[in-house]
Amino acid sequence: MPGAAGTAVDPRPASTPGTGATATAVPPPTGGRLPALRVPAQPFVKTEFARFDEPWAMTFLPDGRLLVTEKRGRLRLFDPASRQVGEIVGVPAVDYGGQGGFGDVVLHPQFASNHLVYLSYVEAGSGDTRGAAVARATLTLDAGTGGSLSNLQVVWRQVPKVNGTAHYSHRIAFDGSGKLWISSGERQQMTPAQDMQSNLGKIVRLNADGSVPADNPFVAQGGIAAQVWTLGHRNVLGLAFDSAGRLWEHEMGPKGGDELNRVERGANYGWPIVSNGDHYDGTPIPDHDTRPEFNAPEAWWTPVIAPAGFVIYSGSMFPYFRGDGFIGGLASQALVRIRFDGVQASEAARYDMGQRIREVEQGPDGAIWLLEDGTGARLLKLTPVL
Repeated sequence: MPGAAGTAVDPRPASTPGTGATATAVPPPTGGRLPALRVPAQPFVKTEFARFDEPWAMTFLPDGRLLVTEKRGRLRLFDPASRQVGEIVGVPAVDYGGQGGFGDVVLHPQFASNHLVYLSYVEAGSGDTRGAAVARATLTLDAGTGGSLSNLQVVWRQVPKVNGTAHYSHRIAFDGSGKLWISSGERQQMTPAQDMQSNLGKIVRLNADGSVPADNPFVAQGGIAAQVWTLGHRNVLGLAFDSAGRLWEHEMGPKGGDELNRVERGANYGWPIVSNGDHYDGTPIPDHDTRPEFNAPEAWWTPVIAPAGFVIYSGSMFPYFRGDGFIGGLASQALVRIRFDGVQASEAARYDMGQRIREVEQGPDGAIWLLEDGTGARLLKLTPVL
């Protein structure tokens, strides 16, 4: 078992920032979208706005403030205008350690009227077991710099809870029809990714209340399988919808083989049977091209980029980036730009950030916001060079 990936800091060697060193499964984009605008050699400047303790995710509120999760179990409220940092109380207890703790935070599509936020986190089980959960709660903001959560309701859990503190994934996204999507890592157990009696190593699709949609691909099997949209995943740390409503995900490979995949109904992505990387002990894994029945990635990286955080840009501040994806790099300490062409994708550029990047988000004005990883992590705003 590739135990090295179970540490809180990914020990894998990084691709050299700025070189764009990748191995991709697709040619450069051709056709299918408007010609790319010229991207400046230095496309942005970065400005520090705040610092956080092991932040993991962020999302903007309608009033322009930010919710930021910290792995130890704090939900922070940040006002970019005043640069004040407050706290939201009433969060669930988290099981902190390794890669585990507080995870993602997203707003319900009708947040303006129902004030619901969705949170992912790791909860303890019996003995020395643990697993990810997703809960929703009502957010009430006070007149100052804080607020509270109430009516907390768990809508999904990883099954089963297992030993170890790695590969939770627990990213959350909503689609245009209000369906809830959750990435569930295989918890470094590998084989559950192919087991339909477990939701580990899967991407799950639910209704907003946690119930199972009647049109899920495996709903006839009942039980856990009914939740599943795709299987054969390792550690999915990024989910994003493009302008056509297609869902894309990225996941960490083992020693090599980080992946960018288009999420297709009922598809099997092959882990741990195939990978474009190998096990940490050097044991080879058959490549995707040896087993065509499994979905191969649209792009992949060896050496790794250690991807975390993902947004597909739709703003106006950077018109030359519209429709491109941005992936944070942990070991690569980079912001990786992805060029999409319909159902194809490839790395377009890599920007050296000098620190591990945990999270990427688009701001209301079209700026790109980054969270660094670890203690004393900076919140950075990227704006064009004037």
